[in-house]
Amino acid sequence: MRWPLLTAVGPIAFGSTYFVTHHHLPADAPLWGSAIRALPAGIALLLIARRMPRGAWWWRSAVLGTLNMGVFFCLVYVAAQLLPSSVAASLMSLSPLVIAAAAWALLHQRPTARILLGAVVGAAGVLLIVGTSTGALDGWGIAASVASMVLSSIGAVLTTRWRDDTPVLTVTAWQLVVGGIELLLAAALIDGAPPAVTAGEAVAFAYVSLVATALGFVCWFTGFRHLPAGAVGVIGLLNPVTGVALGVVIGGEILTPLQLLGIALVLVSILIVNAPGLSRPERGYPDAVRWQQRFRRPRPGHGRGALDVR
Repeated sequence: MRWPLLTAVGPIAFGSTYFVTHHHLPADAPLWGSAIRALPAGIALLLIARRMPRGAWWWRSAVLGTLNMGVFFCLVYVAAQLLPSSVAASLMSLSPLVIAAAAWALLHQRPTARILLGAVVGAAGVLLIVGTSTGALDGWGIAASVASMVLSSIGAVLTTRWRDDTPVLTVTAWQLVVGGIELLLAAALIDGAPPAVTAGEAVAFAYVSLVATALGFVCWFTGFRHLPAGAVGVIGLLNPVTGVALGVVIGGEILTPLQLLGIALVLVSILIVNAPGLSRPERGYPDAVRWQQRFRRPRPGHGRGALDVR
């Protein structure tokens, strides 16, 4: 029971970033906010990994760090500032379906009928969330959310395509450091001096970077080592649930009945894709984590049955 509970810390932490960013971080400094999130988290994970890139991993880390961390964190920051936490979290919960499309295009893995059904249900849910809002939803916020999904999905597929013996935690540390450095340089060049931060905002930044990012990734990847990937995927539903719950319960956001139905449909769409077949990987499943489950193999010198989740 301890492994599911520990794994759940990851998506709960990720889902909380929408609320914390929207309500407790400065809205006029997305580049600085993203840099402060990525770089300290990357340094913390790098201290755990204690390994620098070699060979092709220098340029691969630059590409993946830009897609998965640098541009992604900035767009998520913008989306979280411009959209209600519940809407931003629900839009981002469609990322597994976007990964399916990217996998079809880049890895020629055709999605199954179950994935297509999930896509239809999820698209209907998003239309209800966005189209029935009582107030006007910021178009730039929606665009930032969609763009972040597309770029991170391509990054996830490339991570799978380039996988080797390098542990996933190490690769993630490199990406966070690269993305953090990129965001730091961009912030200094475009935004100039960093914004003045209050004591409360400093605490919020520390939480988003060290807890919601560094600790969140460590717990998330620990789940992949000790639990079936499908089970971890279901636990990942706590991400949008946390974002919606915090936005409504603490943030005072009000959702219409049709928006609640839309959020339910988005969650159901992900359940359609993730829930069946937890005992064995399913052919054509889009999520990069499930692909890692398919390619697990014993590590030399660690005994029979030892697994290297990379």
